[in-house]
Amino acid sequence: MIKAEIVHDSKINTSEVIKYKKEKFIVLAWKRMRKNKPAMVGLLVILIFALLAIFADSIAGYEEVALKQDYTQKLMSPSKEHILGTDALGRDIFARMIHGTRLSLSLGFVIVGIALFFGILFGGISAFYGGVIDMIIMRVLDLFMSIPPMLLMLSLVTALGAGIDKLVIAIIVVMVPGYTRVIRAAMLSVSTNEYIEAAKASGCSDLKIVFRHMLPNSIGPILVVSTLSIASTIVMISGFSFLGVGVSAPQPEWGAMLAEARQYMRYSPYLMIVPGTALLLVSLSFNLIGDGIRDALDPKVK
Repeated sequence: MIKAEIVHDSKINTSEVIKYKKEKFIVLAWKRMRKNKPAMVGLLVILIFALLAIFADSIAGYEEVALKQDYTQKLMSPSKEHILGTDALGRDIFARMIHGTRLSLSLGFVIVGIALFFGILFGGISAFYGGVIDMIIMRVLDLFMSIPPMLLMLSLVTALGAGIDKLVIAIIVVMVPGYTRVIRAAMLSVSTNEYIEAAKASGCSDLKIVFRHMLPNSIGPILVVSTLSIASTIVMISGFSFLGVGVSAPQPEWGAMLAEARQYMRYSPYLMIVPGTALLLVSLSFNLIGDGIRDALDPKVK
């Protein structure tokens, strides 16, 4: 009885020590992150855009300001009434920009989240089971990765039809293979550790081992890749909307706003500067945050 109590106490202490080490690692990573000034500037910019997206309806009504057309005020330069001017249909550029921020950020996070889910699912199965299952999954992904991403997305959008929902599916299909490879490699690096063998010996289910033990201990590369992917996803959405196969008019989106402003760029350059600057700042900020997370989670960085 005494031995059992000692063993029980040792297990509790061990779990507390592991929990303490994880919390300490998170605190240290955040301290490293705070010392990275470019990453903190990027985080501040994203927070500002996120607040604009959250309170977009309070700042400027969607129907009244972002969509309402007033030809008597078309192509107005920035003024007190319209701080960023109006477009060719008399719509407020600032209102359309912040509502486009909501659409771009939400689509970026949703697409990356869904692609990350399937990447974790396929990558975890491949790393945990290995053998024939690993070979089948990898060869199928090689098939998708052998096709140029842009060509594959254009083919899928053409086959499925124009529309933002079809574009979302096309981007997810293109992103999943890359995520799966990164997550598989990260989980393979921890799959041979002693705590994984101990979890198997204790009778833990395969799903619990993958999501409770392998995934948290390989989260570093996953966070970096997913953060960087948000920037590229937003750029891809804007690029396809610019080509006319993404977000349809009159819904405000940065790429669609750039497409509408092409013919007025010589005498109303602000029509392109506003959405172009927003797209540049958001994509650059996410890249800076991704670099900061990578440096913060790198054990070699002091």
